[in-house]
Amino acid sequence: MTRRACLGSPHDGFTLIELMITVAIIGILTAVAYPSYRNYVLRAQIVNATTGMSAISANLQRYYQDTQQYSSVGNAGAPQSPCATTQPSTPNYGSFYVYCPTLTTVTYIVMAVGSGQTAGFTYFLNNFNQRVSAVTAPAPSAWQTTCYSSWEVKAGVC
Repeated sequence: MTRRACLGSPHDGFTLIELMITVAIIGILTAVAYPSYRNYVLRAQIVNATTGMSAISANLQRYYQDTQQYSSVGNAGAPQSPCATTQPSTPNYGSFYVYCPTLTTVTYIVMAVGSGQTAGFTYFLNNFNQRVSAVTAPAPSAWQTTCYSSWEVKAGVC
């Protein structure tokens, strides 16, 4: 057997240029796909906040029907309001802190504040079912807007 037959033909294998082109194509595809993936993940995390706020709002409405006020009844042993007035120590709905910074006898505001990947996302809901969202830095720039009549659950869309 000749030495040439043992080593294979001179056309076997990949050249450095072919490998570099393959790596470049993978890099371009990744650069295009990553922002879409991140938006998808953010949208899924925002659902935790909006669902939690809606649940707390429904619980506050039931509490109001029983006690005729949204804030806690002052009597010992009486039912307590279903919404805390201070921010919890850990996120209680996914990566969001959901609580009621304003809670009076006749009004409430439920607020969701993002943390971690959702930092910069803030959502509001009041007893008239008015929904407001404010998205600021460090959230992705495509999301940074304030919506006064609805929640922003998709990048740049109120």
